[in-house]
Amino acid sequence: MLKVKNLWKSFNSDTDFQIDVFEDFNLEIEKNTCTAIIGPNGCGKSTLLNLVSGSLPVDKGKIILNNEDITSLPEEKRALKLGRVHQSPSMGVSPSLTILENLSLANKKGETFSLRGLVKKKNLEMFIQMLRDLDLGLEDKLHTQVKYLSGGQRQSLSLIMAAMKHPDLLLLDEHTAALDPKTSHVVMEKTRELLQKHHITTMMVSHHMGDALKYSQRIIMLDKGKIILDKPSVDVSENELLDIYKAKLAERIIA
Repeated sequence: MLKVKNLWKSFNSDTDFQIDVFEDFNLEIEKNTCTAIIGPNGCGKSTLLNLVSGSLPVDKGKIILNNEDITSLPEEKRALKLGRVHQSPSMGVSPSLTILENLSLANKKGETFSLRGLVKKKNLEMFIQMLRDLDLGLEDKLHTQVKYLSGGQRQSLSLIMAAMKHPDLLLLDEHTAALDPKTSHVVMEKTRELLQKHHITTMMVSHHMGDALKYSQRIIMLDKGKIILDKPSVDVSENELLDIYKAKLAERIIA
């Protein structure tokens, strides 16, 4: 489904400050699965998502999605095939627009349209049902500007907007990291319901070991741009992940 082949990525190349993040990195993601990407800060988690989404160019290697080489495809064209939810609850929405206008924008993804004809009455019931499924009361706030929503409400809205067109691949980049534990749990449950309902292939970057295990089918741990663990989620415990994580942090301190 997704193949990352012989990927190389460095920052500040040919300077004294060069950082080599990935060197001949390979990864395959199976269709209709949720794969959690974990690891210490600086291991390459978000960089990997940025390379897949096209917000960063690769130095060498290929990114293949559904047998199509998208390595050279611009980010805006990849966005027609990908959905993404960022860490900040405000990045996936337009805060000055209403909930209805935001949903209408997401529904027009990949189409030519004018703002004057953005909102279509024929889509109203579909949007209301999407919001009702979230069970956050947003269906009663269609004409509320998104900037007045809580972080959890905005992130839940971002989630359904990113998944609305049933993307080939959904990228979740620590999408609950900015939320309090209670709200984070709500958003993660809504995430699971959405992925299961629409069978969306997902890569989920997370710092929360428990969430990574609970909401994914596969766990991949990165360290210094390399895969140091790759197991089905049911075959690994949170304690095992924490032990590996702590050992790698200790190695960094000693080094």
